[in-house]
Amino acid sequence: MNDTKAKLRLEEEVRRNGVTDSRVLAAMNQIDRLDFVPATFASRAYLDIPLPIPCGQTISQPTIVGIMTQALQIDSSHRVLEIGTGSGYQAAILSKLAKRVFSLERHPRLAADARAKIIDGLKRENVTLAVADGMMGLPEAAPFDRIMVTAAHDDIPASLLDQLADGGILVMPVESADRAQQLVKAVKTGKEIEYTDLCGVRFVPLLEGIAHD
Repeated sequence: MNDTKAKLRLEEEVRRNGVTDSRVLAAMNQIDRLDFVPATFASRAYLDIPLPIPCGQTISQPTIVGIMTQALQIDSSHRVLEIGTGSGYQAAILSKLAKRVFSLERHPRLAADARAKIIDGLKRENVTLAVADGMMGLPEAAPFDRIMVTAAHDDIPASLLDQLADGGILVMPVESADRAQQLVKAVKTGKEIEYTDLCGVRFVPLLEGIAHD
């Protein structure tokens, strides 16, 4: 199967799985997942599955990328914070939808690779990448209209909710006591937070500190 057919089949599968927002689908079409997948797994780039990347991390399943992006309801005026740059694939898609994207990664190697792909390669000038402790967020650039966390924790860190603007949306996988994970959407209105469970997921854990690759 050639790349064009494989991409079309992937888009159809993502759409069938509930990603129907035309802007999200267009952004995903404009960012080639192959550019963010290790060469070893190039033949699987257009399959709707997660794949390994360096530092024990993963590039998420395209359906989950689409569901998380769609849940944020991003518009072109929004400033978005992403916790967990990973391969950079998600940040690149966010950059097609938002005014500004700030993405934090605790692994220096992954941050450097993502910078080479997103900023040097794709010339996405509205993306700021930093090596940082994602649990702390980025208070100096807060508040954010939208926050996406691409790693799981047993609760949404208060530091991130504090950095969410009034009317803002945060999407994050939350792990229960039995280790099952639910993708949770949190909407902030004044001092109130409304939580909605979206679907079951499986993400790497959200860890404190900066890694020593």
